Amino acid sequence: MTADRLVLEAGSARLTVSASDGGRFSSLIVDGQELLVTEGFGPISWGCYPMVPFAGRIRHGRFTFLGQAVQMPINMAPHAIHGTVFDRRWDVIGAEAMSIDLGPNWPFAGRVTHRVALTPDGLDATLTLDADVPMPVSMGWHPWFRRHLTGTPERPTPASAPVELAFDAATMLVRDADGLPTGATVAPTPRPWDDCFTDLRRPPAVAWPERLRLELSSDAAYWVVYDEPVEAVCVEPQTEPPDFVNLAAAGGRQPTTVEPGRPNSTTMRWRWNRL
Repeated sequence: MTADRLVLEAGSARLTVSASDGGRFSSLIVDGQELLVTEGFGPISWGCYPMVPFAGRIRHGRFTFLGQAVQMPINMAPHAIHGTVFDRRWDVIGAEAMSIDLGPNWPFAGRVTHRVALTPDGLDATLTLDADVPMPVSMGWHPWFRRHLTGTPERPTPASAPVELAFDAATMLVRDADGLPTGATVAPTPRPWDDCFTDLRRPPAVAWPERLRLELSSDAAYWVVYDEPVEAVCVEPQTEPPDFVNLAAAGGRQPTTVEPGRPNSTTMRWRWNRL
């Protein structure tokens, strides 16, 4: 542990969590194989980062909550995306934890804590949001898994066969021309996907043939799968769908809300085994 990162080791697994890179998993090496994309153009397209206090896009960065109109900065035109903490420095607060406030661009004060534990065959992560004032909340993680395993920079190996995604959901959210949910649902369409799903029949998994299989689980009800990139696959648990505040308003409902003294938490678990 340093002021800049956590390094956890268990068996053949080594996890690095970077405080300066948005509290993200910046590297996960298992059996000599780097599982995550470790660099990208800007902060969005690498590692595995927390998405708080909203996951996915907010349409044009605008919503209204309890009568207050909010305009978020547009960080993936024409929308705001992935919250306010994935591109800011976190504070290391223990051997397995980091914390950060929600920042100046979110008009509701609060703080989120990211706790991670590593074992030889997996990891467990928890996000907890403590609010100073009532606010809408959606949280999750955005992992970028390598399509091919090639060892590590220090010890490269021949490329594995392409990653195989096992994902079985009953329901997919319909997207409009802006790529955001309309509120309607359908049965999942054929891949590739950049879509949000719910009603999973079994935990998702990614597998690199003859190398490693990794299963994901979460108490989050929604999962976004993005498998269009050439060299990555993203399988993202999140507690609410993209644009959740506006979706709730369109349906005549209040969005999921966190209040002072009543923290909101979500968990994620990864388990791996050799093939």
